[in-house]
Amino acid sequence: MNIVSSLLVTVCLSTMSKYHQEFKKEVASLEDRKKLLLHVCCGPCSVYPLILLDKYFDITIYYTNDNIYPNSEYQKRLGELERYLKMIEDEHYVKLVIPESHQEDFLKAISKYKDDKEGYRRCVKCYGLRMREAFKYAKSHHFDYCTTVMSISNHKNANYINELGKKLEQEYGIKFLISDFKKDGGIEKNNELNSKLDLYHQSYCGCLYSYINNEKK
Repeated sequence: MNIVSSLLVTVCLSTMSKYHQEFKKEVASLEDRKKLLLHVCCGPCSVYPLILLDKYFDITIYYTNDNIYPNSEYQKRLGELERYLKMIEDEHYVKLVIPESHQEDFLKAISKYKDDKEGYRRCVKCYGLRMREAFKYAKSHHFDYCTTVMSISNHKNANYINELGKKLEQEYGIKFLISDFKKDGGIEKNNELNSKLDLYHQSYCGCLYSYINNEKK
């Protein structure tokens, strides 16, 4: 059984609501500010998580999103993230790291799942590829924690994300910050802030196959 299949089995036994409780317990235990590498997929998904996490961590954003197709969309989402960071820089200083993109390698890795429905194996593979790149960077640059904002979205499965994070923590020796940012009113706060900031909000998840499905609607 490969990692994607085993993960799908594991999360069937998990309870999504527990992740936010684990997050609150973890941040409450911190005695000082820690270095956090935060994978961010786009500006709109980062709004509330950044404000929340800035209370506890010195944050570096890692914009590793080889999934986003076409390149013009990749650049547009990056531009909106940069615009948001400019808006908040006086109150929340956040460093942004943009690694080299390898979109062709990403497509090869997920192509066998191209016919899967949204939210299943292709998406789990996509989460894992991007989170692994973040963990590699976190390890080589001596971060205390690594996590992703993806759980803020109602379209992303927090079970899959957190179980992947736990596996990567064991592999790389970097603490994964468990979270479900949509909980405790997080999604409502994020939506409200996005409305006020008037950030560009994409109409599809990101990859070539979600783009094709969106074009068919």
